Amino acid sequence: MTNENILIGSAIIGQSGGPSSVINASAYGVIKTALESEYITNVYGANHGIKGVLDDRLMDMSKEDPAELELLLHTPSSALGSCRYKIAEPEKDDTDFKRILEIFKKYNVRYFFYNGGNDSMDTCNKINRYLKSVGYECRVFGVPKTIDNDLFGTDHCPGFASAAKYIATSVMEVSRDSQVYNTGMVTIIECMGRHAGWLTAAAALAGEKGDGPDLIYLPEVDFVMEDFVRDVKRVYNEKHNCIVAVSEGVHYADGRFVSEAKTSGTDGFGHAQLGGLAARLAAVVKEELGVKVRGIELSLLQRCAAHCASATDIEESFNSGKTAVESALAGESGKMVGFRCDRTDGYRCEYVLFDLEKVANFEQKVPLEWITEDHAHVTDDFIRYCAPLIRGDLVVPMEDGLPRFAKLKKVFA
Repeated sequence: MTNENILIGSAIIGQSGGPSSVINASAYGVIKTALESEYITNVYGANHGIKGVLDDRLMDMSKEDPAELELLLHTPSSALGSCRYKIAEPEKDDTDFKRILEIFKKYNVRYFFYNGGNDSMDTCNKINRYLKSVGYECRVFGVPKTIDNDLFGTDHCPGFASAAKYIATSVMEVSRDSQVYNTGMVTIIECMGRHAGWLTAAAALAGEKGDGPDLIYLPEVDFVMEDFVRDVKRVYNEKHNCIVAVSEGVHYADGRFVSEAKTSGTDGFGHAQLGGLAARLAAVVKEELGVKVRGIELSLLQRCAAHCASATDIEESFNSGKTAVESALAGESGKMVGFRCDRTDGYRCEYVLFDLEKVANFEQKVPLEWITEDHAHVTDDFIRYCAPLIRGDLVVPMEDGLPRFAKLKKVFA
C-alpha cells in the first residue's frame, strides 16, 4: 500500500433490505478484515442499516467474541439488523446526509460498507456522491446481497446460490411426495422473484436429478392464463401428475400481477408486497381440470434456510466482504464488489469492482434466450450457469442436534 492510499479512521458496516442465509458471511468478511487492519481504528456495526447511522446506534464489533463472530458464516438473517429506508437524492434534500456526515465526523468514519441489494446500492451511491460534494474523505463500498440475483454487472449475487439450492432441494422432495398415491395431482410451487425469475428457474436444477418441475413460468415474459391451463392439462394427461414452479411476480401483458393477493401496502422503496399466487393458480386448475391440486408458497424459507446453504455461496460471500475492505484500504471508493466467472473448464470465480453509478437501480433479468420458446421452462444454458453455484460440502455448527447460530452481545458505542 502506497503512502498516498493510507487513510486512518473508523469503519461502519451496515446491512439493508431482505436478508439471506449468507448475508452475515459477507458482513463477517468485512468485520474480520477491518478488525485486522492497522489503518482501521474502530469497526462499528450499524443497527438496522442506515437507520442505525441516522439514529446513532452503532455497535462496537471489537467487543464481540471472535469465535462468535465466526459463527456468522452459518447464521441466517441480518445479524446487525436491516431496514428498508429510502433516502432522498442529496441534491434535492440533504437532511439525512447532513446527519450522516455529523455521525461520520463524530466517530471519524473513513470507511463505509453497505451490504444489500439494488436499493442498498442506490443508498450507497447517494452517500458516496454527497460525501464527495462536501469534501469529506471516506471510502464507500457496496457489498452485494440479493437472492433475486438481479444486480447489474456481476455474474451472480451472494445469497442467490443458497436460495437456489433450497428451491431445487425442496422441489425434489415435493416431487417424491406428490407421487405417493395412485391418484393424480397437480402441485404448484410459488417462488420469490418480483421482476426477475432467477430463483424460480433454479427449480430446473432438480430436473437434473429426475425430480424437477414439468413447467416453469418466469416474469421475464408475459403470462397467459389460457396457455398455462393448456400446458398443465397436457402434462397431467401424459403423466397423471404435474409439478409447476412459478415466480410470484408473473404478470399479464398489461403489466397486472397474476396474483390476486397483491396488497395495498408497499415497502419503503414502493415495491408491492406479493403473495397468494400458488393458491390463485391452484383454484384455476381445480376449476378447469377438476383434479386434486396443491398450492405451495415457499415464502421466507427460501432466504433463511442456512441448513441448506451452498458452501460455494458462503465462501464467495465472505470473500466479497473481504475484497471490499482490501479494495477500500488500497484507495478505491464508490464501487461494488462483484463476480466474474469462468465455466469453460470447471468453475472459477474472480472478484472485481463495479461503479456504484452503474449498479444502482438496474435489474438484471434472466436472458430471454434461456427461456424456452413456449415460455414454460428454461434451457440447458441456465443449468450450465447455475449448477456450479450450489456445489460444495456444507458443515453446519450444531449444538444439541440443532444449528448453532451467532449470538452477538451488541455493545453500543
